[in-house]
Amino acid sequence: MATEKIILGVDPGTAIMGFGIIKVKGNSMSFIQMNELDMRKIKDPYVKLRRIFERTIELIDTYNPDEMALEAPFFGKNVQSMLKLGRAQGVAMAAGLSRDIPVFEYAPLKIKQAITGKGSASKEQVAKMLQSLLGIKELPKNLDMTDGLAAAVCHFYNSGRIEVGTNYSGWASFVKQNEKRIKK
Repeated sequence: MATEKIILGVDPGTAIMGFGIIKVKGNSMSFIQMNELDMRKIKDPYVKLRRIFERTIELIDTYNPDEMALEAPFFGKNVQSMLKLGRAQGVAMAAGLSRDIPVFEYAPLKIKQAITGKGSASKEQVAKMLQSLLGIKELPKNLDMTDGLAAAVCHFYNSGRIEVGTNYSGWASFVKQNEKRIKK
């Protein structure tokens, strides 16, 4: 593990994308920023995807993260929602990969478990634990921000362990690890 690194955490969504950034020094982490990209007023789904890409690139260019952690979409009953979330995640992932940032994915259950010790924790419980861990003075009203931050903290807790999320260090790595998904 590097002595100092920046981790960008992203909770992808087509209505609101939450993100958080932490700095890691040795075995400790500190809070840098969390925010959201609110796209609820944008009607065109392709404009939303472009905004996700542009904002993620802007974050990468501003904070120079060494790694990126994404919350993976959970499996739901609504196929259309899953498609939208998958596209949002893919666009955020593509932004990281386009800047050669290693990308890691974590299931929502794994993120909640890493932060609170319980996979069934509520968003509010995760937010309160992050507030305590990182010394955040005031929590945001919209907890999509803390969800993005939670992905970064989850990655910090899982760094160096054998069972980490899926790692893609670039397009070649993504293709190699997903050969079965590629039509030839």
